[in-house]
Amino acid sequence: MSRFENRTLTLRDVSEASGVSEMTVSRVLRGRGDVSQNTREKVLQAAKTLGYVPNKIAGALASQRVNLVAVIIPSMSNMVFPEVLTGINSVLENTELQPVVGVTDYLPEKEEKVLYQMLSWRPSGIIIAGLEHSDTSKAMLKSTNIPVVEIMDIDGEPIDSAVGISHKRAGRQMAQAILEAGYRKIGFLGTKMPLDHRASKRFDGFTEALSKADIKISDHEFYSGGSALAKGAQMTKEILKRTPDLDFLYYSNDMIGAGGLLSLLEIQKSIPKEIGLAGFNGVELLEGLPMKLATMDACRYEIGKIAAEIVSNRVVGQKEDYDRITALKPKLDLGDTLRS
Repeated sequence: MSRFENRTLTLRDVSEASGVSEMTVSRVLRGRGDVSQNTREKVLQAAKTLGYVPNKIAGALASQRVNLVAVIIPSMSNMVFPEVLTGINSVLENTELQPVVGVTDYLPEKEEKVLYQMLSWRPSGIIIAGLEHSDTSKAMLKSTNIPVVEIMDIDGEPIDSAVGISHKRAGRQMAQAILEAGYRKIGFLGTKMPLDHRASKRFDGFTEALSKADIKISDHEFYSGGSALAKGAQMTKEILKRTPDLDFLYYSNDMIGAGGLLSLLEIQKSIPKEIGLAGFNGVELLEGLPMKLATMDACRYEIGKIAAEIVSNRVVGQKEDYDRITALKPKLDLGDTLRS
């Protein structure tokens, strides 16, 4: 039985295993440069063999910060956010910073709780989805002396900095494409707006553009909960049962849009001649569908990457003249379901 079993390893254990002083072990594990390469390798190998992990909390007592970046998102089931996290990790994996994720389920009170817990660990930065927060969350974010990057949305005033797209502009752009294709009887299918501010902004931009052409939404269908193919299929059947003469269906995201597409193909609707449809987000997972859904890329990976770059650069003091708002432009893809 190992003499280290069932107890917390210490610097002394690494010192004894490597044959160097505890002070030298401490310098190596803190990344100090005043140690020879040979000694550094001996210490790191001993720590690796023992399975020793430095106590970051002890170091944080002096600096008042730990090398964590709090990433707060509304959902993990939504296909959007894993790609955002991939972009964040692509940057932070090359630094000493480590992302730690909290999920809010689109609930302001849960965001407050997650944010409170995250901040209690004194992270080096915060990346948080959306610009809309409760007064309590805003107060906590404003009182931190660390980088705060709000992501996904730029239609509003950020607390510190923001990276994302204009969802109102995205909605207008989609409406213009639909009108240019000659569709006039348009239905909308999506999430219940109070819980999803970005979908609400796209809907506002969409209806504003239709209004300028003297066209109103003919019917709509809303749902709550995570996006799913089954929900999209069910919603599509319900809206067409009520309003069978609709010639276009605009979905708030690709997942329910894909469900709608499959249900329309099942009843042999002629797409896009008889009825057109479009989603939002540009989810690559859906590229294997019988037809390519019209959609708009929301720049998810780029948003995560740029947000992480802002945090990491500011933490090490390399770049203080960062842009307060970084606006990305989503690309419209007509796919096979919107007449060109």
